Amino acid sequence: MQRNAVRQVLPGILMLTALMAGCSGGTGAGTTTDSKAGGATPVAAPPGKYRSLPSPCKAVDVKRLKAMLPAAATLTSEQRDQLYAGSADTSYDGDRRVGCRWKAQTPEETRLLSVGFERVVSYDRAASSDDDKAKQVYDRRLTDAHLPAPVPSTNPTPGATTSPAPGTTPAPGPDPAAAAGSTAPPAPPAGAPAGSTAGTPAGTPAPSATPTPPELGSRVLEGLGDAAFVEDRLSAAGSAAQSRTVRIVFRTANVIVTVEYSVQPALPGGVPSSAETQDEAHQLAEALVERFND
Repeated sequence: MQRNAVRQVLPGILMLTALMAGCSGGTGAGTTTDSKAGGATPVAAPPGKYRSLPSPCKAVDVKRLKAMLPAAATLTSEQRDQLYAGSADTSYDGDRRVGCRWKAQTPEETRLLSVGFERVVSYDRAASSDDDKAKQVYDRRLTDAHLPAPVPSTNPTPGATTSPAPGTTPAPGPDPAAAAGSTAPPAPPAGAPAGSTAGTPAGTPAPSATPTPPELGSRVLEGLGDAAFVEDRLSAAGSAAQSRTVRIVFRTANVIVTVEYSVQPALPGGVPSSAETQDEAHQLAEALVERFND
């Protein structure tokens, strides 16, 4: 009787053991799924678009250098070659920050040009990409230049009055007093010949005032790289000639580019043109953008 009972119980125990083993191994061997909540590893952003920097002294073609930096006629051929070869800035990491400078001096003026490249790298790409880090660096420089961040343009409602952007001066409107019948010439002084105006002899045309070249000033630029701005500084008037320095900073992906161009006349009284100086610096900046896009 006892032996028959044991024979009947053993098969049931073996079957139950097999079922329990199957349940415990149901997920399969080698599974690496972490069942803990929030256990997924954050994915790091890929490296920035640019892994290296071009040689700054070779980034500007000689034809453009000759246009921006006219050489003195007394220079020898070897001296001209040395002028346009430029002088590289000291750099301890050529893949992170490099620059080059040029100087041209003539009896009429002195011109300086510098170009700098900075490749921005995020050391924690799980938190921010190289491009995001470069944008932060650019935004700090924009703030240091005391320029407002660009505001997205919107289409104004017809007939609505638009407010000027922060940091800008609105254009003056017409003077109501001037519009209300103030166009008549001033009365001639007592005893002046007929047909003459105050301070102007009869028959003499009034002298025309020489128009003052426009001052473009510092501002945010559009259409240059991913973001750009220009600083335009004119030295204070005094006994020496006034120098003008135009500085353009733009970002392309994870690289910050700085172009600085200065013009100083040799004789007092000369004032370099804002439009011409900015135009030459802007053309160079556009050429550098194309170079990075190649």
